[in-house]
This record gives sequence, C-alpha cells and structure tokens, in this order.
Amino acid sequence: MVACGSAEPPPATEGGGKVFDIVLSGGTIVDGLGKPRFDADVGVKDGRIVAVSGTALDAGDAEVFVDISGKVLAPGFIDNHAHVQTTIHEHPLAENFTRQGITTLIASLHSGDQPWPLDDYANSLDVAVNVGFFAGHTWTRQQVLGMANRAPDHDELQAMRDLVEQSMQQGALGLSTGLLYVPANYAETEEVIELAKVAARYGGIYVTHMRNEGSGLLDSVNETIRIARAANIPAQINHHKATGVAQWGQSEQSLALIDEAREDGIDMMHDLYPYTASSTSSAVLFPQWVFAGGREELKKRLSNPELLPQIREEIRRVFMVERTGNDLSRLQFRVLPSDPSYNGKTLADMAADRGLPNNVETGIDLVIELQLKGGFSAIYHAMNEQDVIRIMQHPLAMIQTDGDPVSYGQGFPHPRSYGAFPRVLGRYVRELGVLTLEEAIRKMTSMPADQYNQTERGRIVEGAYADLVVFDPETIRDTATFIDPHRYPTDIDHVIVNGRFVIRAGALTGERPGVWIKGPARPERAVTENSSQ
Repeated sequence: MVACGSAEPPPATEGGGKVFDIVLSGGTIVDGLGKPRFDADVGVKDGRIVAVSGTALDAGDAEVFVDISGKVLAPGFIDNHAHVQTTIHEHPLAENFTRQGITTLIASLHSGDQPWPLDDYANSLDVAVNVGFFAGHTWTRQQVLGMANRAPDHDELQAMRDLVEQSMQQGALGLSTGLLYVPANYAETEEVIELAKVAARYGGIYVTHMRNEGSGLLDSVNETIRIARAANIPAQINHHKATGVAQWGQSEQSLALIDEAREDGIDMMHDLYPYTASSTSSAVLFPQWVFAGGREELKKRLSNPELLPQIREEIRRVFMVERTGNDLSRLQFRVLPSDPSYNGKTLADMAADRGLPNNVETGIDLVIELQLKGGFSAIYHAMNEQDVIRIMQHPLAMIQTDGDPVSYGQGFPHPRSYGAFPRVLGRYVRELGVLTLEEAIRKMTSMPADQYNQTERGRIVEGAYADLVVFDPETIRDTATFIDPHRYPTDIDHVIVNGRFVIRAGALTGERPGVWIKGPARPERAVTENSSQ
C-alpha cells in the first residue's frame, strides 16, 4: 500500500488500458457546490473525475461499470473534527467513518496529544481516508509547562511559539485549542493570541473547542473573535452548541456574534454534530483548578476538609447550570474503568443501586468518589434540538462527528461516531426538512474543502479528486443510538477515495488510498519572512 504522506493520491488500481477506471452510471448528482441536482454519468481515471456527462457513458470504456440508478452521487463527506490525531494508524480502514460516507478526516485536536514530529507521523500513515492535522495548543503547553496553572514566562512562551512554528513547517493546517480542558484552560487569552500569530504567519487557521459552551457561551465566542482579530487569523468554532437548560435558545445570540464578526471583516466559520447530547470526561464536572499539578494534587484537594465545601459548591453549579441539572439520568457512562458494568448505564442507575435519591447532592458524592478512582467518560444529555437546528441552518455552519475511531462492539461510544452524517441526511433533510439535500451536502463537502485549501475536493466537477459517495436519499439513516451505539447507518452503497473503492456494494474492500491533507489551510496568507518573534 502507498502511505498517506502526499497530497497527490496514488494511482487507481482499478484502471488499465480503458478510458475510465470507474464509471458510475444513471445516478443523480448533488455536486457539493449547492447547485440543483441533475442526472449524469461520472467517469473516473487515475484518481480524478474526468467526465461528468449528461449523455450515458459506454460501459465498454470502463474497467468497472456501476449502475447507480435511483441513487444520489455526492462528493465524499469531510469531517471537520474527529479524534484521530494519534490513533488513526490503529484503525487504518476507519470503518465507522467511511460507512458514513466520510472520505476525509480533520484531526483538529483539542485536549489530546499531537503527533510529533507531525510530518513523520503523517508520512507513515497507510489508511483508507484522507487526514489533516493541526498544531495542538494543549500538547504544546504540556511540553513546556506540564500541568502548571500559571502563565508562561518570556522564555517559556518563546519555547511554545517555536513548537507551533515547527508544527506549521511540518504541515499543520493551523492551531487548535481545547480551552475547556486542563491544562489549556489555564491559559490566558493573550497566550493563545501569541501562538495563533505564529500559525497565522504560516497561513494557518485557528480552530477551537471554546472555553465554555454553557453559561459562558457568549463570552467564549467573543474570546474566539478577539483571538482571530488580534492574531489576524481565520477562526472556526468546533461543535458549536448551547449546553445546559439555562442556555437553551442562546444560539440565536451566539450566531449573531459570528455574523457581526464576519461583517467586521473576520473570516469566521463554525460546525456542529446533529445530536442533543455531548460526550467528554468527568473532569468537566469539577473546577479546573483542582487538577493543577496532576493526580496526587487532585487527591489532596478532594481530601482536604477546608477545600471540599468550595469544590462541592462548584460541582453543584456545573451540574445545575452547565450540564444535566438535578436529574442524574441525563448523565450516561461511556467508560467507567473502576466498574465497567455501568458502561452505558446512568448516574441515576448507580444511585438507585445504592438506595440513594436521584438529585444533585447524590451526584456530587458519586462523581467525587469516581474521580478519585480514576474518573470516567460520559454522555451528557444537556442540549435542545431547536438550538441544533438553528445552528445547522446557519449559512456558515458545517458538519462534523466529534467522533472516535472505534472497533465494532468495543466500548460504549457516542452514536455520533457511527451516524452523524447520515443523521443529517435522514432526520434533518428528509424527515424535518430543516435543510435541502443540496444545502446539507454543501455543508459536508465544498465548504470544509475550501476551509482547508482543498479546492480540488468536495465537489463533482471534471478535474477534481474522485472522493465520492453513493447513497439512497429516500432511505439513508443513522441507526446507532445512545443505548445501542455499535450500529452502522443504512443505504450507503459505495464510497470512493482518490478513485478507489473503500466500500463497494456495502462491503469494505480493504483499500487504503488516503492521503495527507497537508497544511497550511490559507497558504495565500503566509508572510514571506517566517521567523518567531
């Protein structure tokens, strides 16, 4: 197999002496550019689309001829945020993504580690999908400050700048932050601005999991705008949402802030996943200062009778304002290492098993106990579908999974890892009519492609790379649920990456034609002299 280290795809294997390697015939084209659908045959040769023909192409001219009558042919979907930055090599076929029609994954890492050296890792990959990477603020900060809860001094900040600069030189798309999580949460805005300036000089963009998506949603959007303005860098908010009952409806205001920023000349986009529940670690239930210094310091603070009342009060506020309120059934364990029998069950189930009431005081007791045992990851049912719809309909919104690479039947993932893109097409296009099919496909294809300087992807036009998906628009749907997450979506027939089938007639082919989506995302904005300041 050819490694994932080049922006040019390997030659298609289906081809020979014929005019086309593949012909997809009789389908309805949704081109990814938002234009009305039309009927045409598409011919593929050497990894690219070489014919989009309103006249039927000859089957004898194709090495592989596929009749897709009654189906939609669209560009392959581009996932704006997936947790694959250091694990994609362990899941080279990326099946839970490709079966959604995804052909490109963007690893806009937030709280995770960054591959290092980035170019060595990217060049080593042999995977089914295209993959792009970012310079990670969390990883960068940890290399210099560890888990310290303080600002860097002059030399430390310069060391962080140098790491971002090297990541950009190695092919990062830009800078990514996860300001909700420690230790990135300890950073002042000025620190992020200084690192974003480095990415900006190299033509990068700034992508963020904002500092607060609940009670601090509007402040966090404003912080993102401030960073973009001060660093003169395009910005993108990942998984835009309004969490916590008190914030339901606030997406109207957060979207207005994005619109105002655009009117003020700031290049700003955002994306979302189509669910009303988020997923993250138990650490978000605690005040972030308790984690400073690492695990042993955490234990000391949680055992300190003078600090414990303050910690409990802050956890209570997070439950009631930021997360699931007074109902423990809205917190569902994904992975509880200290007692895996509760994976998939709720905090209310645990309370009931112990004869405890379903209320926030019980929740505080239990999460402190479980955090001392190593913590957990959970699904938090804390969002409102009207906010999801409002954000989805916004003209600058794109789609993502926020998903993990998973092995079928292992663990208890959020269903977004299996169904985010088909869910948009099934529920929000076909059932609710929130978007037209053309609008939804554009948000999944050409919009993110253009965002990452991939203007030869995300569209069905002659000359573009042949990243393609074939599906039935009348029946496509997600089947993964919060109770039964390991379920693939239905009625996605074929997925092609760089002119090679990775899924054919619903079956994996084992092909690994993915390439590295190498940065920067805005090469036209790179300055001539790239020296750290």
